[in-house]
Amino acid sequence: MHRRRFVQSAASLLPLTLIDRALAATPAAAPILVGAPEPHFIPAGQDRLGEHHSLGFSTIAFKVLPRETNGGLFLIEHTHLRKGGGPPLHLHYAQEEYFYVMDGAFLFQIGDQRLTLHPGDSILGPRQLPHTFTVTSDTPGHMLIAFTPAGQMEDFFRAAEKPGVRLSDPALFASHGMKILGPPLSR
Repeated sequence: MHRRRFVQSAASLLPLTLIDRALAATPAAAPILVGAPEPHFIPAGQDRLGEHHSLGFSTIAFKVLPRETNGGLFLIEHTHLRKGGGPPLHLHYAQEEYFYVMDGAFLFQIGDQRLTLHPGDSILGPRQLPHTFTVTSDTPGHMLIAFTPAGQMEDFFRAAEKPGVRLSDPALFASHGMKILGPPLSR
């Protein structure tokens, strides 16, 4: 699949209001990039830059980088999510986070609501609304996650995977425009 088609497909997964917000957050003088000048094919399971990323409970592949969308979108593919794995309860000050489940079962908490999602299900974590998830299936979880606007999320994932960094560190979240509000979700 050509990158432009992928971006268009990914954008079709996002509610139109999210795309409008991302575009509105773009400075008027900056060009809005719908895609890179050249298509970038990314094979299944591969990272956009051929890198390897992990949070300890999953593998992450960067699919669409913020610099390719003028900061409007950051898209990752989360694979090999282990049962019980997931981030602490947190919120983003300036990003919506959209989740699309591809394999496995996930328990999500968005605000006060808890829902179980299966392949093909999706949910939006609006900015400033606490959210988290955990894998509940015995089979590994797999999902796409989009952040719009991209903010500092690429930098967050790069910082979180460094040796000695704890995903439960409030300073890590605070330095990337987020706030930890509680522990990871348990069943």
